[in-house]
Amino acid sequence: MSDRPPHPDWGEPTGRESATVPEPDGSGHRSAPDPQRCNAAYDMFAADVASRTLGIELVEAAAGAAVARMRVTGAMVNGHGIAHGGYLFLLADTAFALAGNSHGPVTVAAGGDIIFVRPAREGDLLLAHAVERLRYGRSGIYDVTVTRTDGAVIAEFRGRSRVLNGD
Repeated sequence: MSDRPPHPDWGEPTGRESATVPEPDGSGHRSAPDPQRCNAAYDMFAADVASRTLGIELVEAAAGAAVARMRVTGAMVNGHGIAHGGYLFLLADTAFALAGNSHGPVTVAAGGDIIFVRPAREGDLLLAHAVERLRYGRSGIYDVTVTRTDGAVIAEFRGRSRVLNGD
């Protein structure tokens, strides 16, 4: 279980748009950026075809933290009738990447581990809450808790990051 306080966005979607590629405003120009969405994580997510193709949505990302969500579809269920762990890892890894890239420099995963706590099932809406624990030099440590919207913890993930410097 997590000792983190509940996040205000742990419930069902509030109708707030997810951060995908902005829609044109009708004039052929992009609308003005939302000042709350002016960090590199949003740009990275807009180019993340893998995560967006699987239905992952960026709820928010700022200052070393991020929330992403995904609905478990029938295509994500394994032979036991539960969400395949690879999809849970992908959701957690996406939230980790968003939190790590919210600071600006291009940051990639150096490693990650996941503990599956309980199963998720088809139709479940999952939320991945990432938080930065430590940054030191070009490295960082991030924790991600994956929950259902009822607050039940599905998985705990720890990621290790590395800022690229042109390598």
